[in-house]
Amino acid sequence: MIERVNPPELGKPSGYSHAVAVDPARTGRIVFLAGQTALNQQNKIVGDGVVEQFENALSNLLAALRAAGGEPEDLVSVTIYIVDMDDYKAHAREIGAVWRKLVGTEYPAMAGIGVSRLWDVEALVEVQGFAAVPIERG
Repeated sequence: MIERVNPPELGKPSGYSHAVAVDPARTGRIVFLAGQTALNQQNKIVGDGVVEQFENALSNLLAALRAAGGEPEDLVSVTIYIVDMDDYKAHAREIGAVWRKLVGTEYPAMAGIGVSRLWDVEALVEVQGFAAVPIERG
């Protein structure tokens, strides 16, 4: 069981949960997901802007999660590495719409971290996370 915890004494979160608790008795598998960028199958970064690259990176992360037996709602923690924080924040609504389209409205514990560059110099974002896959699917 995954429980999203947002205590009233903390500010209301938007696009993340303050904490996510996992019941180990009902979690069959913990899946650690490597950081994903907007790489396509030919190992080329695709997407002209941060929104398109975020969608491609998140899609890659979800493909890895599904291959390990998980679903988007199983995500318990996600970290987003961002090359240009101002550009990312300027497109926050569009990025949020991409999240809701691909994952839904349940949010894991999340962090956004500004970095000077990523492994692939063309990459604007990288998405990394882990998931708790329930016993019945794990």
